[in-house]
Amino acid sequence: MDLGSVLIPAAAVAVIGLLTSLRILIEYQRGVVFRLGRLMRAKGPGLIFLVPFGVERMKKMDLRIVALDIPSQDTI
Repeated sequence: MDLGSVLIPAAAVAVIGLLTSLRILIEYQRGVVFRLGRLMRAKGPGLIFLVPFGVERMKKMDLRIVALDIPSQDTI
């Protein structure tokens, strides 16, 4: 077996793992990190590194205030 036939797929898996593990949170966002479905930590804005390949997942929360126009309603 040639060294290149092992090294190229291993490098491809490493690059994919690195790209899927980096997240960026903007200043008005917070991230909630889950590891295998269990809450682990909350993260603030910046560059976030997660354990790749689905072990850790992050849910982004938007902290901006959202104003909605609600039409008036008749009461009974």
